[in-house]
Amino acid sequence: MEKNIDAKIVELIKNDENISNSKISRILGIPKDEVERRIRSFSDTRQKILIVDDEMATLLPLKRSLEAEDYIVIEACDGYEAIKKSKTEMPELIILDLMLPGMDGIEVCGQLRKNALTEKIPIIMLTARDEINNKVKGLEIGADDYVTKPFNLNELKARIKSVLRRSKNV
Repeated sequence: MEKNIDAKIVELIKNDENISNSKISRILGIPKDEVERRIRSFSDTRQKILIVDDEMATLLPLKRSLEAEDYIVIEACDGYEAIKKSKTEMPELIILDLMLPGMDGIEVCGQLRKNALTEKIPIIMLTARDEINNKVKGLEIGADDYVTKPFNLNELKARIKSVLRRSKNV
């Protein structure tokens, strides 16, 4: 539905480059400020990354560092919020902690891979668990990469760029 509204806005603008936001608002029956918000989001071409981690000591520095690299960064602190934001925000990449409250990262990854809306979003598992069976399980369930904590920030950024580059070629 959300994408449908965006498509209608784009179509109206294609048909009339000088159409006002007020007129779009009247035609589609949505508030003018909603039209303005959606149009602004069209012009933001930065890639969006969802970080899912319940540890603020990991989440906040990583978020700041990625924002400094000009990514849009959204965050989730548990598995349920991760699934919801994956569907509503449609990030280009998800960095997913394995140990989360409520629903662990393996289960989140599995659910995202089973949903047509989210199945192709690349996932990097980020976790303190470095046992080989956890890595194998994460990769088998559908993760694209697996990084253990503590991690080197430059290495993680390189892996993010690599996964994003590969996902564009699919």
